[in-house]
Amino acid sequence: MDNYSRRTFLYGSLGLAATAAFPQVPTSSSLTAAQVVERIKANVGIPWREKTVDGIIVGSPDTPVHGIATTMMATLDVMQRATAAGKNMVITHEPTFYSHQDTIDELKDDETYKYKLDFIRKNNMVSFHFHDHWHGHKPDGIAYGMSRELGWEKFADAQNPRLYAFPNAVTLQHLAKELKSKLKIRTIRVLGDPHLSIRHAIASWGYVSQFPGIPLLARPDVDVLICGETREWEVVEYAQDMISSGKKKALIVLGHVLSEQSGMRYCAEWLKPFIPEVPIEFVPADEPFWTT
Repeated sequence: MDNYSRRTFLYGSLGLAATAAFPQVPTSSSLTAAQVVERIKANVGIPWREKTVDGIIVGSPDTPVHGIATTMMATLDVMQRATAAGKNMVITHEPTFYSHQDTIDELKDDETYKYKLDFIRKNNMVSFHFHDHWHGHKPDGIAYGMSRELGWEKFADAQNPRLYAFPNAVTLQHLAKELKSKLKIRTIRVLGDPHLSIRHAIASWGYVSQFPGIPLLARPDVDVLICGETREWEVVEYAQDMISSGKKKALIVLGHVLSEQSGMRYCAEWLKPFIPEVPIEFVPADEPFWTT
């Protein structure tokens, strides 16, 4: 979920204590999940927050790490593929257990939850939620990874890496096709005149809520808002009313997973220099929807 839509950080009650001390250069056979987390904290470039969802969600901090997988969402399928590839620590941007806080009180007797938890435990895996601090990294790890995947770095505003100015105007239809092709999306949704001329776009990667979604779309210097997902009775309805009132505006909805996925591809590259002992691999989460 994008920093635009999450202005507060929540308690990660299952996270590791920031004060734990570990050896700086363990051998590959002794590298633990806790030590991986400590190196992330040391290299992310911002102070570790007291209020955060980031932390080990399931698995022991003392687990020896044989390989690391980064992913956008730690679905059961991702966990299975990571295990098959010899990776027993998964660093996920989004939750493992179906809510931003990974709370499971109401799911503790749910069969699907128990099946997934049992798989993780049987395979001696660790799931680490890495959301708040990856967005807080400079540059924002998700925003940078998405811009790089699209080849839009040169169009990004120096002060706001989610604001893009295209030197040559493109149509809304052309822009949507470019996003669909480069991000390999099946189910992109577009609202607006296909022939609308686009020079300025703003992205809210992941989920965008009513606020700031509406103010972002209402900006006079923005032609189109690109997001991962939003409620249809909030930002989508507002976009429809803007267009009906005569404003030249558009909205592109990519789907949450693929709107942040490339940021976790970049995360795997970012980790490698300071965690050289074990293999690190990006394991993409599948786009959940298909169309007929």
